[in-house]
Amino acid sequence: MSKGIRYTDEFKQEAVNQVVVHGYTVLDVSQRLGISNKSLYDWIKRFSESPPVL
Repeated sequence: MSKGIRYTDEFKQEAVNQVVVHGYTVLDVSQRLGISNKSLYDWIKRFSESPPVL
């Protein structure tokens, strides 16, 4: 049984975009959204490895 909050793919993608596209730091985005740095780094890695969804 997993614990914690599950975020939608749209939420994750928007968080990643704030870092990759808009140039905010991982620390800024993670603090603003209330998520861990590790989660955001994991999402960045995941979304950069997968092909974009059209």
